[in-house]
Amino acid sequence: MPDLPDSPLSLWLAEYGEYAPEPALEGDIDVDVAVVGGGLTGMATAIALKRRDPSLDVAVLEAKHVGYGASGRNGSFAMTVVGLGIGVTAMMRGKAFLKRAHAWMERCVDELERFIDANQVNCDKIRPGFLRVATTPSYVKRLRKQVELINSLGFDDIRWLDADATRAKVDSERYLGAFWEPRLLLVNPAKLVREEKRVARELGVRVYESTPVLAVAKAGGDHRLLTPRGAVTARRLAFCTNAYSHLLAPLGRRQAPAFTYMIATEPLSDEQLAPIGWPGMEGIEDARNLIHYYRLTPDRRIVMGGGPVGLPSGGSLDHDRDERAWRHLEEYIHWLWPHLKGVEITHRWGGPFSVTLDLTPALGHLGEDRTAVYALGCIGHGVSMSYLHGEVLTDLLLDDDRGLAAECPFVNRKVIPWPGEPIAGIAKHAIRAYLQAEDALHEQVLPALTRA
Repeated sequence: MPDLPDSPLSLWLAEYGEYAPEPALEGDIDVDVAVVGGGLTGMATAIALKRRDPSLDVAVLEAKHVGYGASGRNGSFAMTVVGLGIGVTAMMRGKAFLKRAHAWMERCVDELERFIDANQVNCDKIRPGFLRVATTPSYVKRLRKQVELINSLGFDDIRWLDADATRAKVDSERYLGAFWEPRLLLVNPAKLVREEKRVARELGVRVYESTPVLAVAKAGGDHRLLTPRGAVTARRLAFCTNAYSHLLAPLGRRQAPAFTYMIATEPLSDEQLAPIGWPGMEGIEDARNLIHYYRLTPDRRIVMGGGPVGLPSGGSLDHDRDERAWRHLEEYIHWLWPHLKGVEITHRWGGPFSVTLDLTPALGHLGEDRTAVYALGCIGHGVSMSYLHGEVLTDLLLDDDRGLAAECPFVNRKVIPWPGEPIAGIAKHAIRAYLQAEDALHEQVLPALTRA
């Protein structure tokens, strides 16, 4: 694995403050299970393994520091969305799959909340509900169809709100209505993943930070992982590397990284917040393909992400900065709430998320001997998936065919690999161009913004 770039500090990591990382691995160790990746999924897997069998010797290997990747830089939403959402999932995979996947994601959100509460995890968790807002008449039609579709599959707690009901929750003259869903957690993700590290350490998991895995090979029936100053021999192996998975040869081209960008305002005054309201602090997305997602933090900052998507060439991960994307997000805040022009933007950051070719998460065995597993393809929605997917990977590692692995709709499915370059780059840019064009078609009535 090559050196990973230094990245702009997210609001979540900045708010965390002082952090003491675990020492890097020095020398050779022998373990029952090695978990590659110290993010939310990796920590959840390590916790599940030790709770299932306390005798297991489990080690987590993190290339940088816990919270470096998407787990410390995401939008903070633990939600039920799969891939690009209800309409796209139904079109690509069918209504039966959508029903199964949405039910699974509801369970993911609920189980994550149970874990947080049961372990007294300090991560600023709230459960405020979710609004997907319509900002043009054509988006109203799109969202009303999505509500009708998901209701027809038996999910009756999702409903349509008209403009007045929407603006009673969060007020913007741009809002024409919204898809309302009660099941959403908002967290500080950096606090969540580092609290998960605490729980894992209390259970006896070994955690090594600043320990990138440089190579993976089979050694007899075991796995041999080479690191800069040591090596790990493991009977079983879990790859929890998501957007970084293409850097590890065993995972090949099962996913590709794309980049999203975020900004945070200074804390809003009473006068600035009064025209907006937002007493319920709901998490919000819009109805675009290249969505904007945003929330109000406990200290009354607006945090917004999305819009322009970065597409690196050749799997490069040095794309955490994009001035154009940050400018677009600031303009979009002003478009929603013109009175906020002049509000200071205090934090700007970005990071990669993992995309499979069919826009669906994937977990499964790697290799015929069933001693290695992987999870990838969160497509920006990994916070909610992470805890339950750790349980699923544990089932797969321990050959428990009766557990959650049998219920998860993303397990051991056929993953179509991304093609090699330059075809992959052409395909990614073509997909983005189509999504942008469809957004532009819906938004002909809108004033020009910096292009998404």
